[in-house]
Amino acid sequence: MRTRGYTLLEILIAVVVLALGIIGGVALQMAALRARHQAVLLSQATQMAVALAERLRANPAQADLYLTLNYDAYAEPLPAAPAALCYGDACGSAAMALSDMYEAKQMVRQSLPAGRVVICRDAGVWSGGKLRWACYGGPSAPVVVKVGWRGKNPDGTPLKDVDGDYAPGVALAVGAAP
Repeated sequence: MRTRGYTLLEILIAVVVLALGIIGGVALQMAALRARHQAVLLSQATQMAVALAERLRANPAQADLYLTLNYDAYAEPLPAAPAALCYGDACGSAAMALSDMYEAKQMVRQSLPAGRVVICRDAGVWSGGKLRWACYGGPSAPVVVKVGWRGKNPDGTPLKDVDGDYAPGVALAVGAAP
C-alpha cells in the first residue's frame, strides 16, 4: 500500500486553513480598530456639541452671534484669535461669545479629521434617515449644534447625507430659541 505523500498533503491543507484563520483574525482586528476610532471621534464630537450648547445657554443674550458659527476645518484656515479670550479677564457677553466660537473652531480643527461645526435654527435635522448640515428653520425653530467630520462607511466610501455632503456625526438640539 502506497501512503507516501499523504502527510505532506495534510500539512499543506493545515497550513492553508491556518493562513485563512490568521487572515480572518487580522481582518476582524482591523474592523475593530476602525470601529474604535469612529467611536472615539463620535465621543469627542458629542463632548464638543454639549460644551457648545452649555456655552450658548450660559450666554443667551448673544444667541444671534452664536448662530453665525459655521466652520469647516477642511475648507477654512483657523481664524485669528479674538481680541479677548476671556480666560481670566472680565469681558462682555459679545466678547465671551467670540471667544467661545474661536475655542470651538480650535477644538474641531485639532480633534476631528476635517471636522465641521454649525450652530443654526433647524426644524428638520434628519432627512432620509441621516443627519444633514443644511439648516431649515425660521425664528421659532430650535437651535441645533451640529458637529461632524469626513467619515467613511465600512466599505470605505464617503459617508454622505441626502444633500451629497458628508453627514454630521452629532446634532444636539439646544432647545427653543433663546
